[in-house]
Amino acid sequence: MNRLKEKFQSEISPALVSKFNYKSVMEVPKVEKIVVNMGIGDAVQNSKALDVAVDELTQITGQKPVVTKAKKSIAGFRLREGMPIGAKVTLRGERMYQFLDKLISVSLPRVRDFRGVSKKAFDGRGNYTLGVKEQLIFPEIDYDKVSKVRGMDIVIVTTANTDEEARELLTQIGMPFQK
Repeated sequence: MNRLKEKFQSEISPALVSKFNYKSVMEVPKVEKIVVNMGIGDAVQNSKALDVAVDELTQITGQKPVVTKAKKSIAGFRLREGMPIGAKVTLRGERMYQFLDKLISVSLPRVRDFRGVSKKAFDGRGNYTLGVKEQLIFPEIDYDKVSKVRGMDIVIVTTANTDEEARELLTQIGMPFQK
């Protein structure tokens, strides 16, 4: 059993029930899934770049990513419909809790000049999106083997109905929001 999951069931859930006056424990917002998306623009000219990015995402999340393809052709970017241009992973259950735990306790503190994550990145329906500028903040990535610094988007999907509930949930989990 993951320590973050245990903490959620023993401490966070009761705290949220008392704060928002839920009638049932089933109303308590939970983290549903985490989607890690990496757009690889240079995959158009260089197909090896995609393989490297897929390997890195696999190391970071512990799960094989799905290769995403272009929906439309854009001549200016030399892009055809159906060309592979990125990779994404959807994490649920155990792996999701492990990844979230690692993100909060290890990876985010390793960001240069880190002052906390933005409070404004909620979408109005209780989901939170976080941009990471480089993959080097994850402990699994070997600094010497990195050919190109790539960023990624991390979307935390919760079952919360409002941003306020989602913010409270993530704060309780330990997300370092800006003061």
